Amino acid sequence: MPLGELTKQLAQQALLSATSAPAKEPAPAPQPDNAGAAILGQVAGMQKALKEDEELVIFFQHGATRLRVLEIYFPTWRVAVLGGADQERAMARVISPVDSLQLLVRVVKAQPGAKPVRIKLVAPKT
Repeated sequence: MPLGELTKQLAQQALLSATSAPAKEPAPAPQPDNAGAAILGQVAGMQKALKEDEELVIFFQHGATRLRVLEIYFPTWRVAVLGGADQERAMARVISPVDSLQLLVRVVKAQPGAKPVRIKLVAPKT
């Protein structure tokens, strides 16, 4: 078989396998003038871009209390519920209007041998 024909067959097979692969759930697209959707889209995009050994660390601080966010749930696009652990590793939730929500987001390497943590993102039901 000539080299050109083999290359063409390999390219065809690669194209077919790429188009027949199961589709992953797309990240929710931010809607214009929707702060909740924009926050969700930014966090989803940052998380999608992580390498296998990286994780997002999201913090919410209120006074002396600091919460490591493990879940962001939007019952509506105007209200965010942040779930996570505080300094004493107690589970806590913050309910906040999206317009005043401020989050500190960092990309860090996961602990050696540990599975990287992924933030659970939940959009409102339409």
